[in-house]
Amino acid sequence: MEEKKKVLLVDDEIDFLEIIGARIKNWGYELITATNGKEGIDALKNKRPDIIVLDYMMPEMDGVTTLKKMRKINSEIPVIMFSAFPDRRALEGTEELGIKTFIPKLSSFSDVQGTLRSAINMAEKEIEKNQRGQNG
Repeated sequence: MEEKKKVLLVDDEIDFLEIIGARIKNWGYELITATNGKEGIDALKNKRPDIIVLDYMMPEMDGVTTLKKMRKINSEIPVIMFSAFPDRRALEGTEELGIKTFIPKLSSFSDVQGTLRSAINMAEKEIEKNQRGQNG
């Protein structure tokens, strides 16, 4: 039996963490949660997730700062970033951080859960492709 992929969900909004976390579990992934950047970094070190879903706007340490620290630990892990306020300024300077997808967090025009599921599926396929490349 194939081992479940682990998804680390980092968000300071507990309601959002619970709702999206429940969806991620329902999609068949093992869920790891963190409520701030420091917890997320610790979870990356200790629990070794396969995919990270990270909130951009968090108190103390925002998502970009958190991701810069995470990249020092693991430069390859796929990252999906949520942002309640996606703007060009938020996106500037993030290219080198290897963010796979930026998802608007609150938008009546987007299906957040559907977009997240697609992004996680794409990240999982990329992991599998990279593993095949290393093993083949």
